[in-house]
Amino acid sequence: MDQQLRVFVTVADRQNFSRAAAELHMTQPAVSQYIQSLEKTIGTKLLERSNKYVRLNKAGEIVYHHAREILGLHTRMQNLVDDLMNTPSGRLTIGSSYTYGEYVLPHVVARMREHYPAITPTITIHNSTVIAEQVANRQLDVGIVEGEYVDDKMCIEAFADDRMYMIVSPQHRLAQKEQVTLADLEAEAWIVREEGSGTREAAEKMFRQLQISPSRRMEFGSTQVIKESVEAGLGISLLSYWTFRKERKLGTLRTLKYPGTPVTRSFSLLTKTNEFPTKALDIFMDLIRHYLPEGTHA
Repeated sequence: MDQQLRVFVTVADRQNFSRAAAELHMTQPAVSQYIQSLEKTIGTKLLERSNKYVRLNKAGEIVYHHAREILGLHTRMQNLVDDLMNTPSGRLTIGSSYTYGEYVLPHVVARMREHYPAITPTITIHNSTVIAEQVANRQLDVGIVEGEYVDDKMCIEAFADDRMYMIVSPQHRLAQKEQVTLADLEAEAWIVREEGSGTREAAEKMFRQLQISPSRRMEFGSTQVIKESVEAGLGISLLSYWTFRKERKLGTLRTLKYPGTPVTRSFSLLTKTNEFPTKALDIFMDLIRHYLPEGTHA
């Protein structure tokens, strides 16, 4: 049954029998046979097929959702048993929000790989909302999210504080001011992240707390694009110091001084409640707790 589910999930992900067969190192007729056998066991067709595509039907969507969870549980069970007999090894699925995932996590993973080369990490970067959903659905072993997160079904552990600053181009008119005013901030175009992002959540919280009502906003889905846009003089933004510390050293971005800033938020580790952690997960989480990025103070 596990092999049937594995083949089914691969076909659904690749939307093609030939590509699934190549990935699974199987023949295409063998893949088709596994799918037919699974459909016979379930009692209904699971895929809509044509010469151009392979898609899940309604029943297929239900089976796909649960198949991913079953396969994840099987892998986790095997890893736990292996842990009892061997040194830390195996696959570790890590999810992270953009800020930590793009600017800090690679250094943590590099350190883990240096000392524990038998652990194979797979990394997913997305906004905090999506990462939390994937941990809840057991698509990820552990997630790293920004800001305030509450869920009774999750173990939530704050492990680091992040300081966020208002940033501008050195050529911006506000860059020359010792301290900006509320009127200055409200008159500027603010560049913010998309809904669901922890950085967007922090910006909205700051607007409320400092009673800032921006007259213009632009929403971008990438921190890198926001930095480039601020450097180009398109507007101002609120970003984690971890994301722009290189630009600050180079002098291509500056921070603004305003009462109530920098804004502080937390990064948290998310895992499923009542899960047995593997040695690989324990090692990763311990590294995360003790890792302090260089130059975290502005």
